[in-house]
Amino acid sequence: MFTKESFGQRLRQLRKSAHETQEDLAAILQVTKTQISDMEKGKKTTTIEKLVLICEHYRVSSDYLLGLKDEP
Repeated sequence: MFTKESFGQRLRQLRKSAHETQEDLAAILQVTKTQISDMEKGKKTTTIEKLVLICEHYRVSSDYLLGLKDEP
């Protein structure tokens, strides 16, 4: 089931596994570090376009990031 919190936790795990900073991911998505922080804290989500970029960058499915599947 989708929650902002689970999305944020999975995003943070993927980013850290790739040894990237919030600034690195922000540059890739062309957003601010604060927006990445807010997503990881479960305060906000992102657009469909940015979700696609995240999935392509980390090579995971959107179902995984959205909490619909447990396998990346």
